[in-house]
Amino acid sequence: MGDAAANLLDFEALYRQIQALPEGVTGEIIDPGVLRTMSRPGKAHRRSQRQALEALRSHDVSVGGTGWWVEVEVEVRFGQRLLVPDLCGWRVERVPELPDENPLTLVPDWCCEVLSPGSAGRVDRLKKLPRYLASGVAHVWLVDPALRLVEVYVERDGAPLRVMAAGEAEVATLPPFEGAIDLAPWWLPTEE
Repeated sequence: MGDAAANLLDFEALYRQIQALPEGVTGEIIDPGVLRTMSRPGKAHRRSQRQALEALRSHDVSVGGTGWWVEVEVEVRFGQRLLVPDLCGWRVERVPELPDENPLTLVPDWCCEVLSPGSAGRVDRLKKLPRYLASGVAHVWLVDPALRLVEVYVERDGAPLRVMAAGEAEVATLPPFEGAIDLAPWWLPTEE
């Protein structure tokens, strides 16, 4: 019998498959040698992602802010893995200009995953969160539209450590960013 690991495709072969995916389908290599695809997110996910991006506008140098490059659903290579965070950012002081490459190979300073119902949320929490932190991402946000909750994680002793959480209609400062963020617009209205 053949070794299953010997049958896994290398990064370049999997990336060619990702490039050939139809529009509206995103591919990631969360585990080396394994392609994972997902369709476009639902309304609650899109709302939270859009509002998080809007909340960071004053920090994003690409739209006139200061201090950060903030990107949406950019492909980032982590060794033999390819992850597509919902949002991510690089401090301008560390990265004066983002390179013109795809996928990006610079490890972000911050990543944000908006959790979707079902297995996607489990993948974000159990696989992507620890991978980001182990790769040197300093802060990771997990945004859960169903729970109306934002959690902020850092790496501590080789494991994710939640350093804060905020939700519903709170106004909070979410590390690594300075300034208060109103979370109320991040969620779909509740049905009466």
